[in-house]
Amino acid sequence: MGLTEWVLLLALSVLWGGSFFFVGVAVAELGPLTIVALRVGLAALALHALILLLGQRMPRDPRLWMAFFGMGLLNNMIPFSLIAWGQGHIASGLASILNATTPFFTIVVAHFLTRDESLTPARLAGVAIGFAGVVYMLGAEVHEGATSHSWAQLAVLAGALSYAFAGVFGRRFGALGCSPLVAACGQVTASALVLLPLALLVERFWQQPWPGLDTWTAVFGLALFSTTLAYLIYFRLLASAGATNLLLVTFLIPASAILLGIFVLGERLEWRHLAGMGLIGLGLAAIDGRPLWWFRKMA
Repeated sequence: MGLTEWVLLLALSVLWGGSFFFVGVAVAELGPLTIVALRVGLAALALHALILLLGQRMPRDPRLWMAFFGMGLLNNMIPFSLIAWGQGHIASGLASILNATTPFFTIVVAHFLTRDESLTPARLAGVAIGFAGVVYMLGAEVHEGATSHSWAQLAVLAGALSYAFAGVFGRRFGALGCSPLVAACGQVTASALVLLPLALLVERFWQQPWPGLDTWTAVFGLALFSTTLAYLIYFRLLASAGATNLLLVTFLIPASAILLGIFVLGERLEWRHLAGMGLIGLGLAAIDGRPLWWFRKMA
């Protein structure tokens, strides 16, 4: 990768790491469904405006829209909602660490659902090391009787599993002749069509005290920066650097989320969380291979 790709990769890690920070702010005054509905709704409006500005048009093919709804369910509705709910009980930095297990789930899901993504010894070792870190963190919570924290961590892990299924499901968009920008717009639009009425029905946020400026700023930051802008950078990197290089962003997201959580939200992570993050990072390094290769080269 060149300098431009590295800069974009760092920017993407900050934007996606910032999503945990924004949710951590908004969840104090808004319900998780409302946060997610506003996130995808505002992102859909922004992406539709960009498509019109570029002179493109959204497709009308029913098969493609069924795929948009499927992708929206797996890549937006389920994971966004579970992670937002989980962040109501655990620190944003811890949520980002647990979310970093997405590649592990993706490897397992792809092994069983695809023909060209089989498990290799290195990948199997990475998955085992990474999940050992998760078990260590969850086991400590269960031992201490922190039930709400345990369920919140499991919710974030379920969101990561949903992302893994989305990664496999999303491969079909290339075969359907759909551009990355249209695919991103379609999935957040489909998500918004489902989540907006659901959030209004379930959480009825208008019956609660009106959120403050900090909450609304976080919601707009979540929608416009951590979703809309992040998608644009993601697909730009996917085209220029490839999916393998994009895996490196997984190493970087927890760093920005943890720093924002500690210095802005006043959160505190315990040593077991840092130890679990170390095992997850080691598992990711075993899967990707390059960090270990760089280490050997410098040694």
